[in-house]
Amino acid sequence: MSLLKKTDRLPFFFDDFLAADWFGGTTNVGKIGNNTPAVNVKETDEEFYIELAVPGLSKENFNIELDNDVLTISSAIKSEKENTENIGKYTRKEFNYSAFKRSFSLPDTVEGTGIEASYENGVLLVTIPKKEEAKIQPKRLIEIL
Repeated sequence: MSLLKKTDRLPFFFDDFLAADWFGGTTNVGKIGNNTPAVNVKETDEEFYIELAVPGLSKENFNIELDNDVLTISSAIKSEKENTENIGKYTRKEFNYSAFKRSFSLPDTVEGTGIEASYENGVLLVTIPKKEEAKIQPKRLIEIL
């Protein structure tokens, strides 16, 4: 069983169709990393790992929620920088707002209460353990009675 990514695909569909590289690529690849972080999902016998590339943030910037087997990872940062260049009578302010939200449907085989997250070197790592019954059991010999 694997993790399923839930996303609102409709806006990307129009971009894929109207602005596609008809020689095998898509222009939406360039959008990953600007507002939507790139994600790696890895499965082992014991757990799932979700890695998000989100450099420049701190662990306080993230919000991770689990609701009805949907894991949602989000972040919203608003910063304001004031630059006082006197051009005529104007003062210029620059606003920066950065936000993203990624959702993943979790299979029934995961243990939702054991989810852990860590942030190091620009990578948010979410570890999702599997239930005992979902783990691969070692081979055993069954005795005939």
